Amino acid sequence: MKSCLVADDSPVIRLLARRLLEADGYVVREAVDGAQALAACSEGMPDIVLMDWRMPVMNGLECLIRLRRLPGGADPRVVFCTVEAAPDMIRQALDSGANEYIMKPFDGEILAAKLALAGRR
Repeated sequence: MKSCLVADDSPVIRLLARRLLEADGYVVREAVDGAQALAACSEGMPDIVLMDWRMPVMNGLECLIRLRRLPGGADPRVVFCTVEAAPDMIRQALDSGANEYIMKPFDGEILAAKLALAGRR
């Protein structure tokens, strides 16, 4: 079964993502910050990580960089899900190891399309 970790400090975004992902057959775990996301990945790597940029404790970019250094950390497909729209920030995320980038707010169709693209890269 496919697994996804949703790392976002917004309970509304986590709930929305959970509902959309579970409807698509994913088993979903949640993290409220980058430190929790890293701990969750250390316990078991998900297939996909849906990652917010701005989170407390550790932001998404730092979490991504550290994730990629973990044993098996190159495997998950990482989709940044954020309100950050500046081209240099998008490039920074992709250069740091993100597979795709999605803007908030999103819907099920957009999320499914980005997950499909992330899986091909």
